[in-house]
Amino acid sequence: MDLDGKVYLGKSVKDEFLTLKLANRHGLVAGATGTGKTVSLQILAEGFSAQGVPVFCADVKGDLSGIAVKGTSKDFLEKRAKTIGFDDYTYEASPVIFWDLFGEQGHPVRTTVTEMGPLLLARLLGLNDTQEGVLNIAFRIADEEGMALLDMKDLRALMVNVAERARELTTEYGNVSSASVGAIQRRLLVLEEQGGEMFFGEPALDIRDLMRIDRDGRGFISVLAADKLMHSPQLYATFLLWLLSELFEELPEVGDPDKPRLVFFFDEAHLLFDEAPKALIGKIEQVVKLIRSKGVGVYFVTQNPLDVPDEVLAQLGNRVQHALRAYTPRERKAVKVAAETFRPNPDFDAFEAITQLGVGEALVSTLEKKGVPSIVQRTLIRPPSSRLGPIEKSERRDVMADSPVRNLYDKTVDRESAYEILKKRADEKLRAEEEQQRREEEEKQRAAEAKAKARQQSRYDYEQGGSRRKTTRRSSNRQSLGEAMVKSLGRTVATTVGRALVRGLLGAIKKGF
Repeated sequence: MDLDGKVYLGKSVKDEFLTLKLANRHGLVAGATGTGKTVSLQILAEGFSAQGVPVFCADVKGDLSGIAVKGTSKDFLEKRAKTIGFDDYTYEASPVIFWDLFGEQGHPVRTTVTEMGPLLLARLLGLNDTQEGVLNIAFRIADEEGMALLDMKDLRALMVNVAERARELTTEYGNVSSASVGAIQRRLLVLEEQGGEMFFGEPALDIRDLMRIDRDGRGFISVLAADKLMHSPQLYATFLLWLLSELFEELPEVGDPDKPRLVFFFDEAHLLFDEAPKALIGKIEQVVKLIRSKGVGVYFVTQNPLDVPDEVLAQLGNRVQHALRAYTPRERKAVKVAAETFRPNPDFDAFEAITQLGVGEALVSTLEKKGVPSIVQRTLIRPPSSRLGPIEKSERRDVMADSPVRNLYDKTVDRESAYEILKKRADEKLRAEEEQQRREEEEKQRAAEAKAKARQQSRYDYEQGGSRRKTTRRSSNRQSLGEAMVKSLGRTVATTVGRALVRGLLGAIKKGF
């Protein structure tokens, strides 16, 4: 049923098509759980692929993988095709490339820390303004010193280096506190535990591999396995935003081509905008507004139109709105917003219709000539040609074995980057310090030996001098035998004479009395 330049969506009072020339004006697929959003995404992806347009989409619940294999006949599918007059309905597979951040259910998807950039990385890590400022300083240092930031160990090593140089960097760039560096390091640890470490490294994803065409002229549908990734919703949202930003930055301007170069489906879109800072919201708005000139159409898939900011919602010209419930005030507001974004149809009330739609039924409005929205129509969505539901593991392996990117991303490459450079610097510094310490110890040892030698010489000189003095004293005190006899005789005579004199004097005195 697909016509040249158009993708068949289903049947209202007429056949509903999406015009390829206006498909890069973006779109919205919305509706409550179980109303048929995934099937709408599947038939859109099939239709774009059949028209030679590559598609990227995330398989959040695991049941979109069936797009890679031929569908099987089901009564309700045949009935729907007959009801809408889809006479040439057939079952066939679409060309698919499976991707997986964890490398388990598809080819690994990687980027480098440098390509992610500080803004998205700060969002991924949940940093505050001060911590984001320190992260920006770290990226600046890496740029100025020619250090590539490829993986997580590069960033961890850089943050250690920043902490060691905090005083120097604070003088030049502003305050770099150890508390901020510590907070970043802790967030990196959390990210690693969530599996984020596998996302950073090389070989990095080449955007051109998302834009491949098969031998039959059909666009490859890149399906990202996101069932495990959804356990880390911030990683999921940041990855898709990074991918969108890469497309915006890498692709050249093409204006309004006859068909998009790529259609990008952003499932669970509310995760992109939840608690996002204003700077990030502004970046998203800018990308959505300008990326259509690169030939890329962005389609947000979400439960509630209120999940998408008004500035972004206003850019989404192609709409597929499935049923919404209106039991609470917020739900009624969501239904009202959804109804008011459509060009009114005098045949029914859009607000009431949204609450009454059945499974596989939607309000559809697409852009027509000159970009004017069509009048909203209550539409039965066409059945998919590929399988409804997930594929078997063996089927997935077969698809991957025949993949055009087989062996391109399966093995990691670890070339010299910040970690190796900083480690080399640290090793050289350590060797220099050890060498300096060795020289100082040798100098101390030589000084100690010289001092000990001087002390020993002084002691020897002292002992030698004392021996000579003692010898001299002993020589001067020695008396000969004759000298001793003369001295003894002298003392005896002196004593005798003294006593006689005393007696004479005393005697004379006694006589006088």
